[in-house]
Amino acid sequence: MSIIFNGIKLGVVLAFLIGPVFFTLIQTSIERGFWRGVMVALGVSLSDLVYVVVCYLGLMTLLSDADFRNYMGYTGGGILILFGLYYLVVKSRRSLTTAAAAVEKKHYRYVVKGFLINAFSPMVPLFWIGTISIATIDFGYTDTSQFVVFFTALLLTVLVTDILKAFLAGRLRKVITPALLRWMNIVVGLALLLFGCRLIWFNEGTLPF
Repeated sequence: MSIIFNGIKLGVVLAFLIGPVFFTLIQTSIERGFWRGVMVALGVSLSDLVYVVVCYLGLMTLLSDADFRNYMGYTGGGILILFGLYYLVVKSRRSLTTAAAAVEKKHYRYVVKGFLINAFSPMVPLFWIGTISIATIDFGYTDTSQFVVFFTALLLTVLVTDILKAFLAGRLRKVITPALLRWMNIVVGLALLLFGCRLIWFNEGTLPF
């Protein structure tokens, strides 16, 4: 249960990341309907799943090496700290942005659209490397079954919250003001900084908890 809880906890943080995917999902749900918004969300989740599998398979053979785990801890922690600073310093000062709705004739293409929007974001693979570092080094999930349970809980949490966003799209579009967006970016930035610092401190073996 602790593995599932940790996956849900990190998934909630990811659910509050505000970017092109968020606004495309909201706008598609408003203009094209709830189910098309859900299809975009499914495409995004599939893209995330592919990145997680590729990153993990690429690192799996190296994770047994203590020196590599040490370097990965610093790298993953550094990535999360940089993301946290980006959300605190840059994103929190930007004006409210929008994205066009996905408009496709065939339903399956909404899944493809969500997949591509997420897949071609240059930050996504870096972010998943940082997340895998948390799972394997901070939480200690080096066993494949633990890893699968953790990321299943994480990705399902993100998918459920995305579906909820699609359902509440009309209300969310009215509620997401520049001031609220700024505070959300600050909170997410602080959370990512905390995860990054914790990962580096844990890597040093000096964490008191």
